[in-house]
Amino acid sequence: MSIEVVVPEGEEGRYLQWTPVVAGALSAAALSFILVAFGVAVGLGVSSTSPSWRDASGALALLSGIYLILQAIVSFGFGGYIAGRTRMPLAGAQAEDVERRDGLHGLTAWAVAVLLGAMLAAGIGAATANRASTGMSSANTTAAEPLLSYQIDKLFRAARRPANADLTAERAEAGRVLLTSSSHSGVSSDDRTYLVQLVAAITGLSPPESERRVDAVMADSKTAIARSRRTSIILAFSVAAATLLGAVTAWAAACAGGRHRDGAPLPQWMASSNRLRRPKMFP
Repeated sequence: MSIEVVVPEGEEGRYLQWTPVVAGALSAAALSFILVAFGVAVGLGVSSTSPSWRDASGALALLSGIYLILQAIVSFGFGGYIAGRTRMPLAGAQAEDVERRDGLHGLTAWAVAVLLGAMLAAGIGAATANRASTGMSSANTTAAEPLLSYQIDKLFRAARRPANADLTAERAEAGRVLLTSSSHSGVSSDDRTYLVQLVAAITGLSPPESERRVDAVMADSKTAIARSRRTSIILAFSVAAATLLGAVTAWAAACAGGRHRDGAPLPQWMASSNRLRRPKMFP
């Protein structure tokens, strides 16, 4: 079976047409942005700039990951359909070759959309990191500060403190020690003793009270780090699954768009699913 199509001048012999690819990629990226923004608005974000985001339950993180996968399927499916529907097939091409070219255009649109999203995310992440590091000394900056900021606050909380007391270096050092609470061996006895002495010197608490506070903060820090690690794993798996499923969806949607363009029947599995979803109006 061959398909006779009038091809615009200049398109003859061109296996990949970039206009449908770019149109599909931009459509997928735009729809993905809208759906992600909607998910964040209703509280389905797997990460947040808020210091309390790590306290979200595991069920919420899992639901956010599922939503990320579903929005990728919808977005890339829409972009792939646009790419396949607007592509001009070559005159006299066989049906198998037409479908293969349509799928390739959908897959290329998926790749371009993924690259656009990755560059945008990298740019936003770099800008956020630059703003966070502005005005901070590299010697006193620690990765624990954004993650364990509340735990460090509790560690050095005092009813009375000298005016203009600068605890930047002490907070950074304590944060690096608290990060080891999630390791297999936990906080070493020397580090624990040092934290107790540091808390007692800064807050004026007695040694037993300082010891109890340090133990409580170390337990809270271990829990916070575990939650952050769990959320990061869910996010990474969701992004990988969404990207892979988006590629499959873009290919299938582009093939369906090409069939609609040519007036050809849908594949057997698509036709069967459409019949299952179609309501029966008459007995």
